[in-house]
Amino acid sequence: MYLLNLIFRNIFRHKLRTGLTILGITIAILSFGLLRTVIDAFYAGVEASSSTRLVTRNAISLIFPLPVSHKDKIRQIAGVQLVSWGNWFGGVYIDEKNFFPNFAVDPKSYLELYPEFVLPEDQKAAFFRDRKGFVAGRKLAAKYGWKPGDTVTLRGTIFPGQWDMVMRGIYKGRDHTVDESQFFFQWAYLNESIKKSAPLRSEQVGFYMIGVTNPSIAADVAANIDKAFKNSIAETLTETEKAFQMSWITMSEAIVIAIRLVSFVVIFIIMAVMANTMAMTARERIGEYAVFKTLGFGRWHIAGLIFGESLLISLIGCACGIALTFPAAKAFGAELSIFFPVFLVSDETIIMDISAAIVVGLIAGIFPTWRSIRIRIADGLRRIG
Repeated sequence: MYLLNLIFRNIFRHKLRTGLTILGITIAILSFGLLRTVIDAFYAGVEASSSTRLVTRNAISLIFPLPVSHKDKIRQIAGVQLVSWGNWFGGVYIDEKNFFPNFAVDPKSYLELYPEFVLPEDQKAAFFRDRKGFVAGRKLAAKYGWKPGDTVTLRGTIFPGQWDMVMRGIYKGRDHTVDESQFFFQWAYLNESIKKSAPLRSEQVGFYMIGVTNPSIAADVAANIDKAFKNSIAETLTETEKAFQMSWITMSEAIVIAIRLVSFVVIFIIMAVMANTMAMTARERIGEYAVFKTLGFGRWHIAGLIFGESLLISLIGCACGIALTFPAAKAFGAELSIFFPVFLVSDETIIMDISAAIVVGLIAGIFPTWRSIRIRIADGLRRIG
């Protein structure tokens, strides 16, 4: 208890130095936490993927369509429980800066396949009835002030024209990991409109979403689907939803690696700052440690003083950094909600913050401790005065 009290007193003997060091650690932990949260946001879609869902696309590339007739053959494959389909629409709302994911889907099968999109029954029924109806996530609706009954016009890019749709529902996520910024409408509306303007592009879909009866047979089902369309005019590539999401992450892998490296560089920098602070502190107290040795205190006591002070400073800064990470992440996520629809500080990030603070505190105390316990009493006493 006495040793702990002495550590507390030592920390604040140089208030400015200690305060600046804690501030530096706070900023480092805040930066580290935000960067790790950005990385988690990149993988949010992967983590939210279901092990019972497959995605089928054109084997050449996602930009090439598949015939809608494929759905009948896919349904006949053993292990397939449900088939849905859709197209990436790529529409623009008013201005190009208003970007959000928008899809044309088969409403009934899509909502059955994605139970994490929770929609009130009356809104769901209204969506099914209205061929020009659409559903948007809670975050997206709040951003633009949409409410059921409002007419929203998207300007098509992949499918040119002005597309008028009526909001029929607002879904919310079943849990905090669900993306609430999506927009989806009826694929039948898209298909019927294309038949009039570009008949050759009709009766085609961009992808199939497939529900399997058991996750353990997902790989076999995927192989059987691709085998069924082998050597056809539209061969398929089927993979698990997780693998499909990962394929998007690999396109920005260099960015993710860079962010990951920067997050660790931040920790190394603050480690150097912390080590310098502890070295200065120990150098100033060499005489005091010599007196402790004279009074019979052993090496472990002196090591405890130095490591205790280093760890406590580091953990105080860590606590401040963690406390600031949550409001900072909330503000950051609100500003970039379109790019990072799920931006939450995970438990793993907090554990990494604390672990980093402990490592910084321990490493910063190694050299000052080694120097202090090795110095002879006579040499230490010469520094007093």
